[in-house]
Amino acid sequence: MRRQLAARSCWGWLAALLLSAGCAVGPDYEGPPDVRTPEGWSGVLQGGLTPADLDPDSLATWWEALDDPRLTELIEAAIEANLDLRTAEAQLRQARAQRALAGANRFPTLGSRGAVTQSGSFSSDGSESSQLYSGGFDSSWEVDVFGGLQRAVEAGEADLQAAEETRRDVLVTVVAEVALNYIELRTSQLRYDVATRNLALQRETLQVVRGQFENGAATALDLEQATANVTATQASLPALAQDIERSKNRLTTLLGEVPGARDSQLDSPAAVPVPPLEVAVGVPADILRRRPDVRVSERRFAAETARVGVATAEIYPKFFLNGSIGIESISAAGATGAYRVGPEVRWPVFDAGRTRRQIEIQDAIQEQAMIAYEAAVIGALEETQNALTAFALEQDRLRLLRESTESAARAAGIASNRYEAGYSPFLEVLDAQRTVLVAQDEEAASAGAVAANLVRLYKALGGGWSPLDPIDP
Repeated sequence: MRRQLAARSCWGWLAALLLSAGCAVGPDYEGPPDVRTPEGWSGVLQGGLTPADLDPDSLATWWEALDDPRLTELIEAAIEANLDLRTAEAQLRQARAQRALAGANRFPTLGSRGAVTQSGSFSSDGSESSQLYSGGFDSSWEVDVFGGLQRAVEAGEADLQAAEETRRDVLVTVVAEVALNYIELRTSQLRYDVATRNLALQRETLQVVRGQFENGAATALDLEQATANVTATQASLPALAQDIERSKNRLTTLLGEVPGARDSQLDSPAAVPVPPLEVAVGVPADILRRRPDVRVSERRFAAETARVGVATAEIYPKFFLNGSIGIESISAAGATGAYRVGPEVRWPVFDAGRTRRQIEIQDAIQEQAMIAYEAAVIGALEETQNALTAFALEQDRLRLLRESTESAARAAGIASNRYEAGYSPFLEVLDAQRTVLVAQDEEAASAGAVAANLVRLYKALGGGWSPLDPIDP
């Protein structure tokens, strides 16, 4: 009769615990804070972007708009082998395991035990010994009455999603860095080619002046100025060569390779990928929320909100259902068994305010995560607006520089003809040649800046990953 009453009492406790489980304490996550943007905010692009270019699929492979097969090859290689991406993938696997661990805490644990004990006694009359065989199973289950374990699972899920977004953020950054360094390489090679071609013309001019000086038709001043012009142009070549080497080395590092591994592919100069100058479109503010860094901040805010519930649950009692069953025997002939099953309550009565302080700490951490999200959105708006402005204005500058280069080239031809005809001093020829060199160099640099600003714009818009494809490292 007592056994029946005890069993009914245990099952009654279990039913009560199961019915009361699921009441999660702490705040429920209701989404990120609303970060206000200027009413009707949108950026204005000048360039070859259309509304179709802003959909997720187009943004995922934005580099195809630059139409450079070599760049596409490098980006694909970086996606496969970049070391930062591999680290982010390992962190993602870690977050998945931690999420699974948090979920496992909601299930019962079951363990087994077994032992053989040799015991005995001895005296002057002799000695005696015996063996004791024992074995059994133990189990324990924390019933999540106040939702502390549920909140821990919610935090783990948000951490996992943050790790996924972090990996995507690294992907966006790596793709943009490959493109920027590739553009820098092609720009430096173009500027090196401009300087080399101008140096050849300046050397021809120097030879003419030297011949005229030997014949008494030119002064020593003309000869020294022509020599200085050649030397100044020569002095610019080592710095440009250094920029070329630096860009190549940075590219190989981004690809997870040693310096020099791609020299055979990158040494031959190629055109700077410049987008067409065509259409103006608006960029809605909502598109910025697809940026992985903004999504990382939002998921971290969600995780810290859940952890407020984890900390709050420590105030309340914890309920466990424990049980064990075992046998003991001193011989193989017979054995005795015993079992134990029943609920257990653990509730800290006094902890000098430690739990309350921990809740306050977690509340402050949650507030910091919320502020970090707001800062990420505002920073995204700033970066996008700057990229939009730079992209549009650099296109205007490039157009003016091309006109300036053409005018400078015509002026250099006129100055050379006037000098040969004896109508103007040699100084006009030198000034005209220097103007041509500066104009061509600035045009080359601006062409690279237009392409680089487009890359920065795509990065600001979160381009470089597809939200339609799950990440599976």
